[in-house]
Amino acid sequence: MCGRFTNMMSWRKLHSTYRAFLDSGSKQGKSWNGKINIAPTTDIPVLFLKDGARTFEMMRWGLIPAWSKEIGKFATFNARADGVDSKPAYRGAWKAQRRCIIPADSFFEWRKSDKQPFAIGLGNKGPMAFAGLWEEWRPKDAPPITSCTMITTEANALMGDIHPRMPVILGEENWDAWLGAEKISANDAKDLLTSFPAERMSAWPVSKAVGNVRNQGSELIEEDRPASLSL
Repeated sequence: MCGRFTNMMSWRKLHSTYRAFLDSGSKQGKSWNGKINIAPTTDIPVLFLKDGARTFEMMRWGLIPAWSKEIGKFATFNARADGVDSKPAYRGAWKAQRRCIIPADSFFEWRKSDKQPFAIGLGNKGPMAFAGLWEEWRPKDAPPITSCTMITTEANALMGDIHPRMPVILGEENWDAWLGAEKISANDAKDLLTSFPAERMSAWPVSKAVGNVRNQGSELIEEDRPASLSL
């Protein structure tokens, strides 16, 4: 499970890192300046393939199945890797190959034993690419809503003492395959949904203030290590 993450990248940084432009029809995206402590139902920049080109669009974090009659009925901000092709909420998007990438700098998770929050990122603190699925929901008498889910898998050795699951982090060499720029089978796509190497990641304790989504300051991702705390 992953219910909080950070994306502090400006549009300039997103464009240069992921080599994609903002979709011309995405009005709300023009005001994006990065955000800390992102929670489900937030509109976030999501990378997908549109007319053969990498494109960013603002999407609601929390997938709304195309067949749903209402919004907010399902807790679909995370999709387990082992169920993306079989769970009713996701299998339509999976079958249609609506795969996407959710950019991030880090994500937060709480250690079950003592509720200590941790920030987790790459060892070099570089940008990450979470594997996701997207869907378009068309309600009656209202504009369509585009939404997404973040795919999770079993924790690696680094995450094991913090939480049993983690987001699927895609290496840059797999971005085109996941997005569909390189044609791969459904089985090959599912094979990409594995835990990222622990030796290429880092984790550090942070303030419990991150538990309140209204808190958005950069201090939330700074290391906060009480004398009694150990990894």
